[in-house]
Amino acid sequence: MTVRREAFLDHVKERGEYDTLHEAERAARVVLALLGAHLVGEVRAQLAARLPEDFALILLNPLQSAEPLPPERFVRAAAAWIEGATDQTAAWDVSAVLSTVADATGDDLLKQILLQLPAGYDLLFGRPQPT
Repeated sequence: MTVRREAFLDHVKERGEYDTLHEAERAARVVLALLGAHLVGEVRAQLAARLPEDFALILLNPLQSAEPLPPERFVRAAAAWIEGATDQTAAWDVSAVLSTVADATGDDLLKQILLQLPAGYDLLFGRPQPT
């Protein structure tokens, strides 16, 4: 089931403690563009189907990545794309967006997503996995 745009952004805004929906949207656009570069095939398509249309398009037309980034480099990449961000604020941004994505996906799809990502992304999604 697709999440409505307003509901998605409201969750990101609340979790990121942003003052405006514009700030939440900026974080969502960057994080989803980076995430899309790390996912392939049916998993990316299934995730896109659960996101609001404009965010789904961002996920399906991602920034280019030569290799899957470990979580810490993913956060640094987000910081580079978010104006005025530091590694600390970008970690907050990434967590706000990815935890909202995790809620939209459900456990089965999230497990498939995590299988395509380097170890440690479960924490960015706010869903620590047993080791």
